[in-house]
Amino acid sequence: MHPADEIRGIKSKKLAKKRIVVAVTGSIAAVETIKLTRELIRHGAEIIPIMTPSSAKIIHPDSLWFATGNKPITELNGKTEHIFFCGLVKDKVDLLLICPCTANTISKIAHGIDDTVVTTFTTTAIGSGVLILVVPAMHLSMYNHKIVQENIEQCKKLGIKFIEPIIEKNRTRIAEVNEIISYVFRETGKQDFLRKKILIIGGPTAESIDDVRLITNKSSGKTAIELAKNAFYRGGDVELWYGTGREIPPNFINVKNFESINDLLELVKKNDLKKYDIILICAALSDYIPKKQKGKIPSGKDKLIIEMSPAQKIISKLRDKAPNSKIIGFKVEAKKDKLHERALNLLKNSNLDFVVGNTTSGFNTDENEIWIINKNGKSYHKKGNKGDLADYVLDIL
Repeated sequence: MHPADEIRGIKSKKLAKKRIVVAVTGSIAAVETIKLTRELIRHGAEIIPIMTPSSAKIIHPDSLWFATGNKPITELNGKTEHIFFCGLVKDKVDLLLICPCTANTISKIAHGIDDTVVTTFTTTAIGSGVLILVVPAMHLSMYNHKIVQENIEQCKKLGIKFIEPIIEKNRTRIAEVNEIISYVFRETGKQDFLRKKILIIGGPTAESIDDVRLITNKSSGKTAIELAKNAFYRGGDVELWYGTGREIPPNFINVKNFESINDLLELVKKNDLKKYDIILICAALSDYIPKKQKGKIPSGKDKLIIEMSPAQKIISKLRDKAPNSKIIGFKVEAKKDKLHERALNLLKNSNLDFVVGNTTSGFNTDENEIWIINKNGKSYHKKGNKGDLADYVLDIL
């Protein structure tokens, strides 16, 4: 067994049975392709590497041979691999991923020039409808060149998708491996949420006691982020309103932050919620808001009493602002015995489409147990890690 086969699918099966041509061009970022291809394999993919002569001066073809289990294609020959993998054939590949892609290669693709394995594969893929995903890599001065930008736009008109580089001051660098993987999931997945606008409200709120201290809860925000990622993987146009959770949202998700209930109320007030097809509210919102004291409460007191009043309920306002959206609420209880009844009450009282119930045992862990309850009182139950459970919620939805 080749070492690549030993790691295939150990992280997920999202790319199981997917065949991806990874095309490498002559940027120094070519050194990242070893890590990238191994990560694609860990999600189940089979990788066919191809290389330009310039890229072979940066990393040796044997490195990609080891990483993928397939010998890189570095020149065209009588096997006509460009047709075998990307031509008008029954068993063509699922994706051509050009990473990294130089300004030189982008410009050749835009003008139909074929003088390397990568450009010939790309021309063939365009002609046969193979998905193409490009990860540009070049200095910022090159990326800003007017003609290079025109060539990028020309490629987009041909149906080629781009993962934008990360720009920091006067430098550009290719997207992080995890971001590239996420776009591969999105482009090769089932896309059952394509063109759906999805709002996810998640993470805990934090309410001020004084100018220094806050009162919050144990929610990590992980469920909201897993929902956002999986909805993105499935083609959704995702926006995340995110509280004070410890988990960091990925940079390919559009995020608006809030801290308190009042912050979230302002977001609800200022945004047109009617544009969202789906709203999932899994935020751990404060039920009570403390009366804030000015300055800092002195330490050393024998007893401290904090006066609190009930917080406004966000979930009822969502239905008023988005009468035609599907709205999915979340309900957490300490124990299972009252969870179904209280989740069903929340669903009916707030006119929701579904409620996802869980217990506090899922806080601060990667695992959880959920019950999804619909308007008829039917319940779906599942245990697992939060990523798989997020996908399951979307399946039911």
